Amino acid sequence: MSFRLFAVTAPGLEKYTSTELNSLGFKSHRPVSSEVYGDTKEEAGGVEFEANLSDMYRVNLRLRTANRIIVRLGEFSAVSFPELRKKAARFAWETFLKPGQPVALRVTCHKSKLYHSGGVAERIAGAIGDHLGKSCAMEKFDESARFPPQLIMVRFVHDQCTISVDTSGELLHRRGYRLETAKAPLRATLAAGMLMASNWDLHSPVVDPFCGSGTIPIEAAMMTRRIAPGRNRRFAFMNWPDFNQELWEDVLSRTISEETPIAAVIQASDRDAGAIQIARNNAERASVLSDIKFNCQAVSNLQPAGSTGWIVTNPPYGVRISQQKDLRDLYARFGTVLHDRFSGWKFAILCSSDILIGQMHLEIIEKIHLVNGGIPVSLYCGNI
Repeated sequence: MSFRLFAVTAPGLEKYTSTELNSLGFKSHRPVSSEVYGDTKEEAGGVEFEANLSDMYRVNLRLRTANRIIVRLGEFSAVSFPELRKKAARFAWETFLKPGQPVALRVTCHKSKLYHSGGVAERIAGAIGDHLGKSCAMEKFDESARFPPQLIMVRFVHDQCTISVDTSGELLHRRGYRLETAKAPLRATLAAGMLMASNWDLHSPVVDPFCGSGTIPIEAAMMTRRIAPGRNRRFAFMNWPDFNQELWEDVLSRTISEETPIAAVIQASDRDAGAIQIARNNAERASVLSDIKFNCQAVSNLQPAGSTGWIVTNPPYGVRISQQKDLRDLYARFGTVLHDRFSGWKFAILCSSDILIGQMHLEIIEKIHLVNGGIPVSLYCGNI
């Protein structure tokens, strides 16, 4: 069975998801820069590609930068509700749903005769019931739910309807290890993207002096050890009627067999002792506690872990201008430490302010635009 898949990413991470797919052997895929999904109408990028059932399991298990993987069921034109219901009923819903199974529908409508999203959702639910022989209840999709209902995505643009089915369930940044968070937690998918964007070689030392709940060092350890990010969680496809348990176990065992011992020195520090304890707990759940050296210390006490390496970090940057003014001294001290002690190292620093980064007097080689928790940010990369 072949699927047309779409890996949904946060804006700015499309390139790195595409690179991941290349490394997994997918050569025929294309980044897409502005797909619109969900009732939030947020713009998100992604990568489209073809895959079989085994591959679909594998990308959910192994992609580090994707938010979710969806199956494109197909597209058709519709200008009336009866036409919509009739055409939507033709899809092979029995592959993804049991009769009467509750579903969550996310609908967006743009410049189409069928513009009422609630009416569209009603007809799609009716079409599913028509095909399966039993009506299905509609439930609200909660991103924070541990076991959300099966998500169906419907998009109308210029009377063209595209229907997709989610394969992931919970968003893929939920690896299963971060049950505790410190202030301003960073999504694991963004942390992995930062490490990839920094061009870290997976062998040289990595230092995060503002580690918070430990997401960057944990992701670094999982990357260098080749631990699949999804190996300790469930996925939506596991509830499908045709879920192949034997095939899934084969994919999982093959992936686990590729894990290796730690190949890099990874150091993480924070001045907050509570954050360090949370980071240690999260690292233990991710099975990488012994691979990371945690320290409770201020950035002024930071020391290099070798003659060369990478600083990859998400320092506090404040949203309001008044907060940024209070942080200028911190960034100036951080810059002084890097210049005095880390000559020859590379850096990738996530921040929302050119002014704060300017306090560090670093040579910026690349500035990558990203989004962190809905806030536009940039990843500043360069050499010290």
